[in-house]
Amino acid sequence: MTTADISTLTPGLNDPVFDGQAIFRALLMAMAAPGRVRSVPATVEGPVPLTPAAAGVALAMFDLATPVWLAPPIDNPAVRGFLAFHCRCPIASDPAAAAFAIVDAAGAEDLAQFAPGTPEYPDRSTTVLVQVDGLMEAPGVRLSGPGIERHHDLRVAGVGKRFWAAQAANAACFPLGVDVVLVHGYNLAALPRTTKVET
Repeated sequence: MTTADISTLTPGLNDPVFDGQAIFRALLMAMAAPGRVRSVPATVEGPVPLTPAAAGVALAMFDLATPVWLAPPIDNPAVRGFLAFHCRCPIASDPAAAAFAIVDAAGAEDLAQFAPGTPEYPDRSTTVLVQVDGLMEAPGVRLSGPGIERHHDLRVAGVGKRFWAAQAANAACFPLGVDVVLVHGYNLAALPRTTKVET
């Protein structure tokens, strides 16, 4: 990167080790309790249009071994520069080749474009970060499955029926499928492939 590029970069984590571990724990807790809204426990400033939660997950999880696919609304020089400088992750040209993807709500309507893993290695799938307009534990959709005692209500602003249909089709592929992490502001909530959704 050039000096001019570096001068326009948004900062990374204040304490990369401590803050990265804290974000990783928050993500693990979100995966273990689908639909529960967690906060990114660190100050993060990602470039527009990257949300702080998406930027935080990127800083904690992305590295040289994690190809990342960026949906067209997210893919811009500022985001690429941020990821290149702080994470050094390769940018995948094919969504099916990505370990992680960052998309908007429209980009999450086709979860089948991402790698679902294989019967031998179901973990070799894409984790999809979906930037949404709002995220709240309130009546909206009803979630059930592992990590949820009976059911759990989640309200997600900015997504429509096509997204929830894609999520239902994804869950039907278990043990294959992708894991989804919804992000808004500093908040995140996970929808693992094991989670069933009633709209």
